[in-house]
Amino acid sequence: MRREFTIVPPDLRLVVMASGIGLLVGVVAIGFAAREQPMIWLAAIAMTVLVVGMTAWLVRRRQVVLDGDLLTVAAGFNTARIRTADLDIAAARILDLAKDSTLKPGLKTFGSSMPGYRAGHFRLRNRSRAFVLLTDTTKVLALPERSGRMLLLSLERPQALLDALRTMAEAGARR
Repeated sequence: MRREFTIVPPDLRLVVMASGIGLLVGVVAIGFAAREQPMIWLAAIAMTVLVVGMTAWLVRRRQVVLDGDLLTVAAGFNTARIRTADLDIAAARILDLAKDSTLKPGLKTFGSSMPGYRAGHFRLRNRSRAFVLLTDTTKVLALPERSGRMLLLSLERPQALLDALRTMAEAGARR
């Protein structure tokens, strides 16, 4: 049975502001170069379309799906597919990253990081590896994998996914 879990939408004001600042810096740099070669403004137009399009796509591509015994997390450029048997469900918990800073994402190894939106592969402050999809740090489902990696997910109802995983684990244990 396929179940989809809703992710907390990111605060688009923060995402737009961060992208806008980066875009403004790029356009100003192109403006300085355009004094000597006016056709370079075409690069500014192309860069604007590319930045706006990629930012919109990155932020909109977010999904958490439990299909049978496979948990799929789509986050920006990245997708993680984890068998539920590979999750340490007994150690899973819901937390607030402001209070538990050891699990805060630190170094981005491959992914996207903007104010109010983090997605992809990160190193946490405790130096462990994690796959994250974070849009709100107050309700985060922390799911450890048996390999040592951690999944951090910002879900509207994190307890619903945790309950579904526990139900599947109990049903598997009874077999």
